[in-house]
Amino acid sequence: MTAMHTDAGVFARSHEVSARSHEQVVFCEDDRTGLKAIIAIHSTALGPALGGTRFYPYASEAAALEDVLRLSWGMTYKAAAAGVNLGGGKAVIIGDPAVHKTEALLAAYARFVETLGGRYITAGDVGTNTDDLDIIGKHTGHVTGRSKAAGGSGDSARLTALGVFHSMRAGAESVWGQPTLAGRTVGVEGVGKVGRELIALLLEDGAEVCVTDVNEAALQQVSQAHPAVRLLSSVATAPVDVYAPCALGGTLTAASVADIEAKLVCGAANNQLATPAVEDALGERGITWVPDFVANAGGLIQVEGELRRADAAAVEADVTRIFERCRDILAAARTEGIGSGAAANRFAERRLDAIPRAI
Repeated sequence: MTAMHTDAGVFARSHEVSARSHEQVVFCEDDRTGLKAIIAIHSTALGPALGGTRFYPYASEAAALEDVLRLSWGMTYKAAAAGVNLGGGKAVIIGDPAVHKTEALLAAYARFVETLGGRYITAGDVGTNTDDLDIIGKHTGHVTGRSKAAGGSGDSARLTALGVFHSMRAGAESVWGQPTLAGRTVGVEGVGKVGRELIALLLEDGAEVCVTDVNEAALQQVSQAHPAVRLLSSVATAPVDVYAPCALGGTLTAASVADIEAKLVCGAANNQLATPAVEDALGERGITWVPDFVANAGGLIQVEGELRRADAAAVEADVTRIFERCRDILAAARTEGIGSGAAANRFAERRLDAIPRAI
């Protein structure tokens, strides 16, 4: 995708994201608590729009709008590809969660979610956690991902990482012929909750792991838990077999791809490609990319299971099936001579197009 024009209106920006325009974008402001939030509902064709709430200190309101439009569009495709009966939505709260997050602000945000009458169901994302979702859940029933004590399924980091791990196994099979990371070097960029869970799975599978993060304390936590993991200033350009972006998106650019040594890119971050043309650049360099919205769907599958009160073991089994889904998408890309992103989009769009689009 090309960068959005900052002087464009909401409708124009939606069409810049996708030919499938957004159904609804809601701007929420509460003077008493300082809340400024945007909720974007991209599609409810398959079910209510589900997506997490990101609490982040955006440089501008335009940047927040761009992020929420892209993320909500991605959630539509993630849900469609994952086979769950949910649409795509996302929300952003503008501000530094370490400074601006209060119970009153979260309650105000929850009341805005409630006004949507279930068209949007919120969950956790960057800057929000199960404690926050428990607070939100006191003021709206349209929330998932709450703590087990509050009747939810708990943090989704473990199952998100599990899905990424199985996606990486499928990628490894496509690149090297074996569905394992044993003997491979994996560079994990971002060692938050998902990144740390992924590291443990990779080490258990026999991979060598190196990591990077802007948070020094997070790196030290990894070192203490896993002394064999190497700390690097960058893993994107390091001599690794697999590059796993697990922080914020947009790290794959025309410039960064030129310096990547990995043969496989697969991680938990959303919107990893800065523009669609980056996938062509990856292909020209012989680098296989596992589309992020397929790889990181484990958390979505978990919270969808929470909504329908599914058995935890059955939900985990659903997450492991991401391996077969990725295998099929990568095989289709090879057979059809297209990028894996295009193959994944077609996979999702077949489900979306089978249902008449209606509000």
